[in-house]
Amino acid sequence: MQKKLKLWDAIMLVMGSMIGSGIFIVSADMMRNLGSGYWMIIVWLITGIMTVAAAISYGELSSLFPKAGGQYTYLTEIFGKKMGFLYGWGLFTVIQTGTIAAVAMAFGKFTAYLVPELNNAAPIIQSGTFQITWIQILAIAVIILLTYINTRGVESGKILQNVFTGSKIVALLGLIALGFILVDASHLAENFSFGTNSFNNLKQDAKGIFLQSGWEPISGMTLMGGIAAAMVGSVFSSVAWESVTFVSGEIENPKKNVVKAMILGTSAVMLLYIAVNFVYINALDRDSIAFAANDRVAVAASQNIFGSAGTIIIAVLVMVSTFGCNNGLILAGARVFQTMAKDGLFFKSAVNNNKNQVPGNALWMQGVWASILCLSGQYGNLLDMISFVIVLFYMITVFGVIYLRIKQPNLERPYKTWLYPVTPIVYLLIGTTFCVLLLIYKQQYTWPGFLIVLLGLPVYYLINRNKKAE
Repeated sequence: MQKKLKLWDAIMLVMGSMIGSGIFIVSADMMRNLGSGYWMIIVWLITGIMTVAAAISYGELSSLFPKAGGQYTYLTEIFGKKMGFLYGWGLFTVIQTGTIAAVAMAFGKFTAYLVPELNNAAPIIQSGTFQITWIQILAIAVIILLTYINTRGVESGKILQNVFTGSKIVALLGLIALGFILVDASHLAENFSFGTNSFNNLKQDAKGIFLQSGWEPISGMTLMGGIAAAMVGSVFSSVAWESVTFVSGEIENPKKNVVKAMILGTSAVMLLYIAVNFVYINALDRDSIAFAANDRVAVAASQNIFGSAGTIIIAVLVMVSTFGCNNGLILAGARVFQTMAKDGLFFKSAVNNNKNQVPGNALWMQGVWASILCLSGQYGNLLDMISFVIVLFYMITVFGVIYLRIKQPNLERPYKTWLYPVTPIVYLLIGTTFCVLLLIYKQQYTWPGFLIVLLGLPVYYLINRNKKAE
């Protein structure tokens, strides 16, 4: 691997991979679960602490194993090939490819704001509930284009990543500033007052449809369940920062720069996210956030800030954001599948680099499967189901820091986790609480994703049986 990525490139990869479409949408569902601007900010703060604590902990592992593959490599080195494979299996089947599909579809849907014909056109294929639309075709075209650009060399992907990530950071900073300057009537105090004395939740009718007038006080464990359900959205918007570890083999001085990129990148993004949510809470009342059309809170807020031009402004911002996000995901993910192939746990043809010194075959395999998920229309459901598993793998990896400290205390560690063991323990405590509450209150987010990962076990045994037979 050629060391073509500098510290700045690595930070841009972290931030660009994190900021996709989630921050513009998930706050609606969070408000429905929480009913209060106060609790919404609390949930984003908890997610921020979680994310940065995980990044600080991963730093120690990245300095110990500074090679391509990142989290897959850490899990394999610490807990063995089976655990590494299960992570890689989940990454290929749903986590990375499902996220690529969802982000590409978000690009298509917001493009339809600017080109209404995309929404109005009849489906290309319609059979019962299954359909293939022009928006899906556009999403696939974006995946194919970005995959092709990344097969042209890491330099091409790097330039694209830096340009698009820089653009969306500047645009978000502009939205944050103008979100306080241009709003006529602030709803900040009103939205915060709901959470200071009592906690409010939204009632549902027999069909599960939310009642706009159904807010009611709740507390205790029901409050905890609401927080966990809201965190599904904030956690989904805050993942993929570990993508930078996948390309460690192509980063200058990875033992230092990967750590710095993760900590600086995640901290900056979480501050941006919290500030953007303050804009939503300032520009919109509670019902306008919770019942924003198609959950597009950013569009509703932008219309209050910029008037009729708000829809176009946010549509362009989301298009830039999702395009850059997908570039980072596509660039990074293929390196894991190449590393798995070198370990004999993925298609052999994924091992080799192409003439541009990048894993071309692995890139196209990832792109094809992500495109199939776009066509299936199931990417959204899959990602809801996999949020639990993503946090579970984060927890296993963070626990690996503690496990290695106990098992191999004399290992040379170029970087040691800040405030060890407090930092990894903080992540494990928050992560465990999140997972347990989801198991109790939102089981539809847990078991299906867990089963998808467990389906990798027979595949793992089949691969190893074939290897022994050879």
